[in-house]
Amino acid sequence: MMKLEELNVYNLAMEMGDEIWNIVNQWTIFQKDTVGKQLVRAIDSVAANLSEGFGRYHYRETVHFGYYSRGSLYESKTWIQKGFQRKLIDETDYRHFMEEIDHMGKMLNNYIKSIGKSPSGN
Repeated sequence: MMKLEELNVYNLAMEMGDEIWNIVNQWTIFQKDTVGKQLVRAIDSVAANLSEGFGRYHYRETVHFGYYSRGSLYESKTWIQKGFQRKLIDETDYRHFMEEIDHMGKMLNNYIKSIGKSPSGN
C-alpha cells in the first residue's frame, strides 16, 4: 500500500507551505493579519486535505478531499496574486509559485482521476 509521503503532490504542497510560511513570517503584523493568514491557511490546506482524504480509506471520500485540496490550491493562487499586487511577494517568488500551482493542479487532477482504480482504493 502506498504511503502518503510517497505522493509527489503532497510533498510539493508541504514544501510550498514552508516556502510561503518563510515569506509571510517576515511581513508586518498588518500584512500577516490580512493577506498572510489567508495565504498560509489556504496553502497549508492543500496538503492537509490530501492527508485527510488519504486517511479515509474510501475512494469517494478520498476524491472528495482531493477536490477540497484543489480548491485550496486555487485559493492560494488568488492570495499569492494579491500579495504580488500589493508588493509583498517579489516577482521571482511570484513566478515560481504560479508555475508550481499550475504543476500541482495538473498533479492533483491526475491523482483525483486515479483514485479508486487501484486495488487499495488510494
